[in-house]
Amino acid sequence: MRYTLLLASALLVAAPVCSVLADEDPAVDPRHTWDLTELYPSVAAWNEAREEVLAEFDKIEARRGTLGDSADSLYQAYRQVSDTLRKAGRVYVYASLNADEDLRISQKQERRQLADIMFAQFGEATAWVQPELIDVGREVIESYIKEDERLAPFAYQLDDSLRNAPHTLSAEAEQALSYLSQSFGAPSDTYSLLANSDIPWPTITLSDGEEARIDSQGYGRVRSSQNRDDRKLAFDVFWGKWSEYRNSVGMVLNSHVQTQVGLAKARHYDGVLHRELHQDNLPPAVYYTLVEEVNKALPTLHRYFRLRGRMLGVEQMHYYDIYPPLVSLDKEFDLEKSKTITLEAMSILGKDWVDIQKRAMDQRWMHVYPQRGKQSGAYMQGFAYDVHPYLLLNHNDDFSSLSTFAHEWGHAMHTLYARQEQPFETAGYATFIAEIPSTSLELILQDYMQKNAETLDEKLFYLGHALENMRGTFFRQTMFAEFELALYEAAERGEALSGDKISKMYGEILRRYHGHDDGIVIIDDLYANEWMFVPHFYYNMYVFQYATSQTAGAALYSKIVNEGEAGVENYKNLLRAGGSNYPYLLLVEAGVDLTKPEPYQAAVAKMNAIMDEMESLLDERATQLSAR
Repeated sequence: MRYTLLLASALLVAAPVCSVLADEDPAVDPRHTWDLTELYPSVAAWNEAREEVLAEFDKIEARRGTLGDSADSLYQAYRQVSDTLRKAGRVYVYASLNADEDLRISQKQERRQLADIMFAQFGEATAWVQPELIDVGREVIESYIKEDERLAPFAYQLDDSLRNAPHTLSAEAEQALSYLSQSFGAPSDTYSLLANSDIPWPTITLSDGEEARIDSQGYGRVRSSQNRDDRKLAFDVFWGKWSEYRNSVGMVLNSHVQTQVGLAKARHYDGVLHRELHQDNLPPAVYYTLVEEVNKALPTLHRYFRLRGRMLGVEQMHYYDIYPPLVSLDKEFDLEKSKTITLEAMSILGKDWVDIQKRAMDQRWMHVYPQRGKQSGAYMQGFAYDVHPYLLLNHNDDFSSLSTFAHEWGHAMHTLYARQEQPFETAGYATFIAEIPSTSLELILQDYMQKNAETLDEKLFYLGHALENMRGTFFRQTMFAEFELALYEAAERGEALSGDKISKMYGEILRRYHGHDDGIVIIDDLYANEWMFVPHFYYNMYVFQYATSQTAGAALYSKIVNEGEAGVENYKNLLRAGGSNYPYLLLVEAGVDLTKPEPYQAAVAKMNAIMDEMESLLDERATQLSAR
């Protein structure tokens, strides 16, 4: 139950839809938007369902004091809580998805708030459960599980609750904290509206005369330009606009950090990192081994930057030289082509995988293309257990969009496979596992594209994209994690965190990772404002799990390639396990131990092998050119 709530909050908040999106924007093809009527046919139906959920809270409260009476009493209480959560999840998803279609519409944001309030009240109604369970004691609870087989779906959840006894407060204290749960999310909500709706983004004129609005989507497009002046202009304008809000965003992030530090103290954790690792029972060695191995591998990252400079013809790399593709690719990947290629690439995972994914992709589960006011980025929302996953994309018909398409469908397929084997109570998977199928599907796609490249330059393009993916996930997300931990540790020492100080802290780490002092990549002072652009800093030490997941995904993909059907089945079994056990143990069972350095070292070795191949191809191309 705790994890499911975390997943819901991580995938943004809530609000419902009755009118068809195309009525609001005639340029939007309904075939490229999700069909939320599969959740509820109207706002009125959604509101009726929300009120039904609210009516369950008094019934849950009425079970207070009964958990230790008998196995049946324990089952009845947990069944009622779980069934209520299941209904609430559907209400929540309907609200949150519709709000993300257009963040400018206040009615949708108000309905989002109603869904948030519903979950806050759910937290209040259930705040007594864990303290009472702990008072009953492990010995009695385990005897009830053995006595009544109906408790089997709750066995993992019950064990997890008992494991958290040292960090569970009295029923009165838990109740008091539950009253504040909605306000704890206020910094994240404030940041999301500011970043996606309220900042007046400027328009620039590019070298070819085209005008571009430099919001998050425009910045993402222009920073990849082959024209160096254009991408520098985009960087300067975008981060310059963000810098105008540095004090405000600094205050918002500081309020989030201070809130999390206070909550960790209240629950007797050693710090926020301890809390986040403990919640999923992750050994601290997972985090520290990752950071240690990534820092050891910085020379490999710097080798990539030197190769990038060589291929771009840039003598001195600057931060705005990070994003353009190393080789241009004159190919478009619209929605239908993205579907076709993804299915062909995933054939390595077997016919059942391809059949399931094809049926799913032919439904209206996706909101595909960018539009004004739409939530930026991409995500999969899988909280509506009785319906299906939904995917938000901002597809730009390029290869990066195709890669993101595969990534998000990795999440969706994980959800579908978990539901094959798991009841609602154990279908929700931890973040530590969640990013494994998404990153592994990216790896499968990359290999497929390389093998099917028609020219040497096209193969170089895909190899370059693989390197960029490694930079962006393995190195960049670990850099974010180091920065985030530095923020929390500073707050835990009692230090103040202003926007200026946060930029200084971020800039120091950014420069170390990019070899600024050694002249590898020069980081201008203005670009140290980049922390303001990253919503993941409101997700509480979430980002390191992108890097661990990519590492695990690479290891599991290696098993698929080397072991064939056995490796595929091992991979699917991990997905089918959902959240039926602690995520570290599930991954060890699948053959990957991320407390050890070897998986990280293998990932770095793969990156070096890709650069070896690229340098060989570049030499081959140079020979061909000189022979002409």
